[in-house]
Amino acid sequence: MAKKKKQNIPKLRCPIISVLGHVDHGKTSLLDKIRETRVAKREAGGMTQHIGASEIPIDVIKKVCGDLLKMLKADLKIPGILMIDTPGHEAFTSLRRRGGALADLAILVVDINEGFMPQTYEALNILKQTKTPFVVAANKIDLIPGWNSKEGPFILNFNEKVQHPNALTEFEIRLYENIIKPLNEQGFEADLYSRVKDVARTVSIIPVSAKTGEGIPDLLMMVAGLAQKFLEERLKLNVEGYAKGTILEVKEEKGLGKTIDAIIYDGIARRGDYLVVGLPDNKVLVTRVKALLKPKPLDEMRDPRDKFKPVNEVVAAAGVKIAAPDLDNVIAGCPIRIVPKDKIEEAKEEVIKEVEEAKIEVDDEGIIIKADTLGSLEALANELRKAGVKIKKAEVGDISKKDIIEAASYLSDNPLNAVIIGFNVKLLPDAEKELEKYKGVKIFLNNIIYKLVEDFTEWIEKEKERMEREKFEKLIKPATLRILPDCIFRQKNPAICGVEVIEGTLRVGAPLMREDGMELGYVKEIKYRGENVKEAKVGQEVSISIDGRCTLKRHVDERDYLYVKVPEEHVRKLYHEYINKLRPDEKEALLNYIELMKKITGNIFWGR
Repeated sequence: MAKKKKQNIPKLRCPIISVLGHVDHGKTSLLDKIRETRVAKREAGGMTQHIGASEIPIDVIKKVCGDLLKMLKADLKIPGILMIDTPGHEAFTSLRRRGGALADLAILVVDINEGFMPQTYEALNILKQTKTPFVVAANKIDLIPGWNSKEGPFILNFNEKVQHPNALTEFEIRLYENIIKPLNEQGFEADLYSRVKDVARTVSIIPVSAKTGEGIPDLLMMVAGLAQKFLEERLKLNVEGYAKGTILEVKEEKGLGKTIDAIIYDGIARRGDYLVVGLPDNKVLVTRVKALLKPKPLDEMRDPRDKFKPVNEVVAAAGVKIAAPDLDNVIAGCPIRIVPKDKIEEAKEEVIKEVEEAKIEVDDEGIIIKADTLGSLEALANELRKAGVKIKKAEVGDISKKDIIEAASYLSDNPLNAVIIGFNVKLLPDAEKELEKYKGVKIFLNNIIYKLVEDFTEWIEKEKERMEREKFEKLIKPATLRILPDCIFRQKNPAICGVEVIEGTLRVGAPLMREDGMELGYVKEIKYRGENVKEAKVGQEVSISIDGRCTLKRHVDERDYLYVKVPEEHVRKLYHEYINKLRPDEKEALLNYIELMKKITGNIFWGR
């Protein structure tokens, strides 16, 4: 009888889970609580601390979740989960792979008592852009008035035997008002995870307390279960292939020099192989891996002189520190491969393609944007594009003197483009000095993309209004005057008389003409009730001095009409662009002036 061929079942790697949310809502404390629980109990095969991430093995997840897994009849086959624990969603945007975000799933942490904040919305926008599935960890349930919070599953604690009815009511109010409603407004269906019937269509909300540990079993069970159910194809591990990953951080380490912290999401990285890094300027760095380093167990990490353990290989998904020569120009977000010598060319092609996909298309004109990582730059560009902003230049790095000079070169063509927006970067000292020379260059700096876009668009609106107002103010406006009887005070050099403004607004500097178009000079001064004023409006009687060829009683006399002489180009702008900004009497003055000029010039299309 022929032997049955052994089926080659592909291994699954750990799903990569990124934790995002507002700065004070408990991302780090939640991860700390998960870590502390396992380390304190010295579980066999307990948690391994990786670079920039925490690996939670499947046996630990099963022990923490306990009866919850039996209740849901969940059969977990994944080897564990890898939680990215670098603070802030900036790290999330840095973690890229071909086809979008490196993270397979995300946990959006929201304080159930405070609700959505600017960084929460921003994190949600990034999850939308990258199409990353996520759950919500509704943190700080222990602060709900009257809530009896204790370590263990939330779902076993969520009943009238344990909680006072008033606490349950308060919980439901905060859950809806602070989490479900804002998610609905952003286009997501959401509910408490135990009430969700279709996890593919509805966002699951898992109430937790980073302080007491309540809900942590529910959270681990949900992310592990969702990853396995919906992402099995993505989690299949290429155990024979070379390592693929992304740089999370670039760090200087004593005794090692420049090192990179990376997330390996596929394949195996081996010491002695070649590190291939895709750089933003279409260049590729090829260097030899001197060392692959992992931190020693948590209780041994207190001694900074001996905190890393060299390893010969790292299997995905994992965080690892890599020591290699020539790492000076690498930046966070760059794609990497760790390959044997015969695969270098193949790896170079891959990383170049990946960098090109991450490149930001630029416009012929627009603003300059800078960010700390490739992913952050991409996220910033996406948000600005959504707001209709054009981008002339997009680069990773701090703002330099060169950036200021380039932004200043846009001042003459369009001052609104003389702007540099910087996310998570600083203004270098030489740039600060250069900025003093170019007062028109505007800099926006923040570590919240949402705020940067909001501040910039608000500034643009105000600047456009100001520029429009200035353009409008510079236009000569029509006005009709009548010389008052017995009010010729001086005939010439300058001519002084009293006038009534019949329609429109008379301003100092306005050129005057007679009814037949003869130029008389310009208004040098306006006095109203003995005080110098800059303008006189309809119905006001004022005295004016006219500087120019005008001789009163010869060129014009009492009761004669005078007109502000408005250039035809100004008339066209007033009529076509600013007619709605004019008062009714100013509109009347404009229309009457157009009719007068048609008669004087004999051109029926004058001013139109």
